[in-house]
Amino acid sequence: METIIEKLAHTHDLADSELKTLIETDKFDKELFSTADAVRRQAYGTDVYIRGLIEFTNFCKRNCYYCGIRRDNCNAQRYRLTKDEILECCDTGYSLGFRTFVLQGGEDEYFTDEVMCDIVSAIKTNHPDCVITLSIGERSYETYQKLRIAGADRYLLRHETATEEHYEKLHPKSSKLIIRKKCLYDLKQLGYQVGSGFMIGSPYQTTENIISDLRFLQELKPHMIGIGPFISHGDTPFANEPSGTFEMTVRMISILRLMFPESLIPATTALGTIKKGGREFGLSVGANVVMPNLSPKSVRKKYSIYKDKICTDEEAAEGVAKLRKSVEKAGYNVVTHIGHAKSYISNKGESDA
Repeated sequence: METIIEKLAHTHDLADSELKTLIETDKFDKELFSTADAVRRQAYGTDVYIRGLIEFTNFCKRNCYYCGIRRDNCNAQRYRLTKDEILECCDTGYSLGFRTFVLQGGEDEYFTDEVMCDIVSAIKTNHPDCVITLSIGERSYETYQKLRIAGADRYLLRHETATEEHYEKLHPKSSKLIIRKKCLYDLKQLGYQVGSGFMIGSPYQTTENIISDLRFLQELKPHMIGIGPFISHGDTPFANEPSGTFEMTVRMISILRLMFPESLIPATTALGTIKKGGREFGLSVGANVVMPNLSPKSVRKKYSIYKDKICTDEEAAEGVAKLRKSVEKAGYNVVTHIGHAKSYISNKGESDA
């Protein structure tokens, strides 16, 4: 008789009651982890894609209760990288083999459409064989369209929670889940490779909330799915809330791999922050992307969205050789090509590069 894990791997879906059982117990973990790894190997082999992360501003107009760079955090040491500094990060990354650059920042009104389009266009001019991913929050359809024309290829925008009631507990009234979801659908309509995702163990989260997240992702069909544990930050309203667990996070990575076999799933910095070797373990249970930091060393600690974020040389881009060794030790192989999601290739009829 087919096990619950075999059923999920075969159908990419389970009933809510079955998902609840799988999420809430560890008795299936061993089979879940090994099956997820087998599925990712079937889709992607042992390839692990590296993305060069550039955290170019920690100014943010939003006031999300969980985030260390929220607008009202007066203790944050604010910074913005200049266009030249961003281009220098890309040049450094390119020489190290990176072919995807991820520009991530708070919702900083200094970076207008004109400024951002100029930066994106300049990166594409300098490195036409590279892919540009943006992670700069909620913008209008028109802005997303301008950025797409300028050369942006991918966009990361976590929905964080797909349940209205839960969303309102994590954000001030000015933030609306319906707007966040609209942004994601706008991005898909414009032809971006879209990434979404959610936190594990955020305050007030229930298993039912997580199941709603999975159902939303089934509806959205993102090319990339980023999840990570909620980690509290001392300068936020959630300073004293317990953080999400490593065990639940890796369990959800495996569940996501079986539900979305062709999506890209990162092993996040947060995973390595809550447990030594956590990022490598994430790769062994279904993840297939890592994002070393290309930001200047002088600002890495300032992009503090949660406490104790890894900022060591091994995490940084200069430690790519160390990263390769740790990934190889886990049984995988770092590759430097742009690495499209298989789901994107299938839908677009494109070949990987």
